[in-house]
Amino acid sequence: MAIRVQIYLFQARILFLVFVVSAERSDTRFLLTSNASSGARHSEEYCVMYDICGKRSDGKVLNCPSGSPSVKPDDMFSSKIQSMCPTISGNICCTEAQFDTLRTQVQQAIPFLVGCPACLRNFLNLFCELTCSPNQSLFINVTSVSKVNNNLTVAGIDFIITDAFGEGLYNSCKDVKFGTMNTRAIDFIGAGAKNFKEWFAFIGTRAAPNVPGSPYAINFRPSIAESSGMKPMNVSAYSCGDTSLGCSCGDCPSASVCSDYAPPSIRIQGSCSVRIGSLKAKCIEFSLAILYIILVSIFLGWGLFHRSRERNPAPRMKPMLNVMDGSELHSTNRPKDENLSSQVLEDVPQLINGVQLSIVQGYMSNFYRRYGTWVARHPTIILCSSLAIVLVLCLGLIRFKVETRPEKLWVGPGSKAAEEKQFFDSHLAPFYRIEQIVLATIPDANGISPSIVTETNIKLLFEIQKKVDGIRANFSGSMISLTDICMKPIGQDCATQSVLQYFKMDLRNYDDYGGVQHVEYCFQRPPYMHYTSADTCMSAFKAPLDPSTALGGFSGNNYSEASAFIVTYPVNNAIDKEGNETGRAVAWEKAFIQIVKDDLLPMMQSKNLTLSFSSESSIEEELKRESTADAITISISYLVMFAYISLTLGDSPRLSSFYISSKEICTRVEASALKRRLEIRRILLGLAGVMLVMLSVLGSVGFFSAIGVKSTLIIMEVIPFLVLAVGVDNMCILVHAVKRQPLELPLEGRISNALVEVGPSITLASLAEVLAFAVGTFIPMPACRVFSMFAALAVLLDFLLQVTAFVALIVFDFLRAEDRRIDCIPCIKISPSYADSDKGIAQRKPGLLARYMKEVHAPILSLWGVKLVVISVFVAFALTSIALCTRIQPGLEQKIVLPRDSYLQGYFNNVSEYLRIGPPLYFVVKNYNYSSESRQTNQLCSISQCNSDSLLNEIARASLIPESSYIAKPAASWLDDFLVWISPEAFGCCRKFTNGSYCPPNDQPPCCASEDGSCNLNGLCKDCTTCFLHSDLYNDRPSTAQFREKLPWFLTALPSADCSKGGHGAYTSSVELKGFESGIIQSSSFRTYHTPLNKQVDYVNSMRAAREFTSRVSDSLKIEIFPYSIFYMFFEQYLDIWRTALINLAIAIGAVFVVCLVITCSLWSSAIILLVLAMIVVDLMGVMAILNIQLNALSVVNLVMAVGIAVEFCVHTTHAFSVSSGDRNQRMKEALGTMGASVFSGITLTKLVGVIILCFSRTEVFVVYYFQMYLALVLLGFLHGLVFLPVVLSMCGPPSRCVLIDKREDQPSPAQQL
Repeated sequence: MAIRVQIYLFQARILFLVFVVSAERSDTRFLLTSNASSGARHSEEYCVMYDICGKRSDGKVLNCPSGSPSVKPDDMFSSKIQSMCPTISGNICCTEAQFDTLRTQVQQAIPFLVGCPACLRNFLNLFCELTCSPNQSLFINVTSVSKVNNNLTVAGIDFIITDAFGEGLYNSCKDVKFGTMNTRAIDFIGAGAKNFKEWFAFIGTRAAPNVPGSPYAINFRPSIAESSGMKPMNVSAYSCGDTSLGCSCGDCPSASVCSDYAPPSIRIQGSCSVRIGSLKAKCIEFSLAILYIILVSIFLGWGLFHRSRERNPAPRMKPMLNVMDGSELHSTNRPKDENLSSQVLEDVPQLINGVQLSIVQGYMSNFYRRYGTWVARHPTIILCSSLAIVLVLCLGLIRFKVETRPEKLWVGPGSKAAEEKQFFDSHLAPFYRIEQIVLATIPDANGISPSIVTETNIKLLFEIQKKVDGIRANFSGSMISLTDICMKPIGQDCATQSVLQYFKMDLRNYDDYGGVQHVEYCFQRPPYMHYTSADTCMSAFKAPLDPSTALGGFSGNNYSEASAFIVTYPVNNAIDKEGNETGRAVAWEKAFIQIVKDDLLPMMQSKNLTLSFSSESSIEEELKRESTADAITISISYLVMFAYISLTLGDSPRLSSFYISSKEICTRVEASALKRRLEIRRILLGLAGVMLVMLSVLGSVGFFSAIGVKSTLIIMEVIPFLVLAVGVDNMCILVHAVKRQPLELPLEGRISNALVEVGPSITLASLAEVLAFAVGTFIPMPACRVFSMFAALAVLLDFLLQVTAFVALIVFDFLRAEDRRIDCIPCIKISPSYADSDKGIAQRKPGLLARYMKEVHAPILSLWGVKLVVISVFVAFALTSIALCTRIQPGLEQKIVLPRDSYLQGYFNNVSEYLRIGPPLYFVVKNYNYSSESRQTNQLCSISQCNSDSLLNEIARASLIPESSYIAKPAASWLDDFLVWISPEAFGCCRKFTNGSYCPPNDQPPCCASEDGSCNLNGLCKDCTTCFLHSDLYNDRPSTAQFREKLPWFLTALPSADCSKGGHGAYTSSVELKGFESGIIQSSSFRTYHTPLNKQVDYVNSMRAAREFTSRVSDSLKIEIFPYSIFYMFFEQYLDIWRTALINLAIAIGAVFVVCLVITCSLWSSAIILLVLAMIVVDLMGVMAILNIQLNALSVVNLVMAVGIAVEFCVHTTHAFSVSSGDRNQRMKEALGTMGASVFSGITLTKLVGVIILCFSRTEVFVVYYFQMYLALVLLGFLHGLVFLPVVLSMCGPPSRCVLIDKREDQPSPAQQL
């Protein structure tokens, strides 16, 4: 069961994002400054900008306008320029200070683009030409200047550049990924530009003071008048598919090398259909319709033929005796001659009716005859010994425990998903706990929800946050606050996901930052701009806040229209669910839920807002509360069933004599009618029967508790009702069988004959039920497996108590009646004179229901027209149900398992309504060999030099078809970012001091003073150098030793402006370093996201798609890979739920068939029972489709139990039919007259009255899976058992076991005669 799944859906953005920063620590547009001059000479080898002449108030440097010739650099400076700008040689138009500024600024972009060399080269060429080209004046024109400190500085320029270069630049970079953020690099360095013109416009915008951006305006133009003497800059742009600077397929899908790896076509989950005119039907529906027409046609033809034969019998021939084929005496056909009548009259009295039983039935009858006699003589011994055994089993209740943890209830310990979760948690890190609040506006009359982003609501959110911060929970004497348990990825601040992070979670910053306008400003800024410490949009925990994680109810990127605030508190999780860390979190969560209920919820309602909330432990706590939610409903159900049992076990069906108060007894004890009614009531017997049912349940629970099996809430609430519903019919059948015996017989004879009459069928039905329930133990879901174990033993104990203790109680009850004692008060006897008036009871007439069955119901079913209609209707419904079965969806809605008044109901509704992102998806790689001798590095990564069919490239391709892959975007790759981080091009990332130790980027301590943000490039870090030169690497890949040494550096490196690729926070838990020195990383993960999953079938299909994808890639790469998401553990069962259901149903029905065959030794009877059971189950599945009941472990258990319960609707009638004499119609009437009333009153109505009460349950799971399904089962069982089965028996029932035995012969053995 997927109960906690939607709690995780709002965590689709990982909390630990790397820090992407901009120029001057806040400028991410990467606009690079140059010299410029007004009125400069536009010719080759001339500059328009040279040197730096000033700074803006915010510290951004400004170039000097200068129309001077280009200058020749010294050799050292020339080599520095060539290392970054290979297109520039000879003279240049920049000073070394300008070049250092250029180098410092572009290093912010390099980590984004270094994975695609063609894109990086084009990007660097753009700014190299702008800053240092010796022909700068040909394509740069200074359009405006400004005076700063009495110096003229450049204020605006025109940059003449061809569209061809712009197109080439954009096309080479548009698909390059930025792994840490699971998005495209263009979203960061180009604000998500859709074409090169938008990108150039973004780069050229002049930024306001203290706002990231260019210090002067750049107007990109494709052409200029020839008279100006200028011409566009037209440096060749490299294609991303260029073989010399080739990018990976993930960064350049259009590359020729990637042509053989085109995205797979979308798999359409369609079904075969047939069109007839305007009517379109599925193939299965069309096929079943054809099959139905054929079957009905054959049946009608056979019926007409058979009917014509009946009307025209063979002349002068007539069966002498109604003895069916297969009996010991054969039918004798003689000429129709009246002279033979005297012979017949003489012969008939010499024959008596007998029943030829099977060997097993014979031994069972012999056993029950002797046992019945013995128990009637020694009822006390039987009663005491049976109760003693059950009470011993009940002693196990002292070890009784209830399991409420969802993962222990709904996930099998041997499941693949559970093993993968255990591996992920133990080797990487367990998924964090989630505490969440959803604050939303109420829709207006038109159904439109107003925006939640208002000053009033934001300040209200600050009030909520203040109360949450003030929560103190007591755990073992310590007071626990949120800061004690929350996740703190970087620093000491909680990683709370809330729009309040735009104000550093401090109300004092609200007005200083600009209030609502500041929030909207942060909404519009790309997340990468939040990475700088100077940006006020950055969160308190020093990571960007993605608006989609803190807002809901918006469309596209219109965050200002959001109708809900979503506040998420990630809390540290632990593998040990019983440890102190988990205990501290649970204690705080309980206090959190309580304060929200008591304080926040009323406050929000007064503000005309809705508030929903949840914690990690909410579902477990609500499941515990569920145990008492329906106590009254269950109790009423038991009381109603008890009342009906007492009524049914009595002789009179009149309700007026059902209950008599003690006052009435005292005042009217002289009334003979009242006394007689009180004598024949069996209220105490009914109560004793109910108590036996409860003892059987307690004995089952006690036995399993003694051996250490924990119970569940469903067991405590459902099994007593289930066993009562299953066991009541046997009690009714036993009592009615005793009452049918002649009163002339002694009591032990009546008990003995009754057990012989119904004992075999009761045994058959009970064993079939036990086997059917036991089959449920094959279901892997623990809750359902344990439920089946408890139910099977309870039904077995109930059967044993019925044939022991309850038979003994019947003996006591009949002794009480014969002794003329009142039922409710056995100490009171009635006068013997009243008993004399009731001697006619020995000639007791059949009851009203029995007469109806034999005189009305059976004759109607004997009509040929009725038979044809019955068969046609039932077969039609069965075939329709088969077609409907294909529409049953797997899954289990989490709202169903919770009480209707649970606060989680509103939470789940809001999550579905406001959901905009999918759950995280991790691809976990086991035993990654990073050694230089292995090819696995290139088989996994997605940057330059990586295999085109690598794991990350395949994920990127799959994200292009989210409709079938359910993968929303390319994966964040620690491996790609690590390879970029150590790359010589990313010179601001992997650096080392002269002593070889790690040197952080220039904007981090100790290179930069953390308290005031001032950095001194000539200070401590001035001698830091890049970790590697190109010559140190082989094909841009580190050696085994280099990989081993630098990986820990990378995972501890903080992301910052100078290097956004630092792995701390983003990848801290993505790589297991334990034992990695050997060259093998035991486990690592690559994170992406599923598409939004709104339906249960979406969860199932997404998991199936992820596993199929991973299996294919793993087999191709010969690397062990598996997908992991938090909900997989709960949804794994649904991948094969149909297979599980069909196998268990086949085993259950097969087990019943084998039991019937062994006991009856009649393949014919067993086949008919098998047919009826199969039809009941199929029809029940059809009803499930009609009622939209999903297929899950609960419904599978119900279907399996339906096999056991349905046995009772057909076994007793079939057994009565087989031991009756006459033709098939006569035997059908006799069977309905004998057992029809018991099946209807003792089986159908007892279950019906108890089931109906469940419709008032406060828990939806009872209404759907126990009221609707059980009600459908009872009605279908009734219709098949009392309508369809009698018709089938009357048409093609098995031969009678009745035989004619010569009265003068010796009595046969019990195995041959009843």
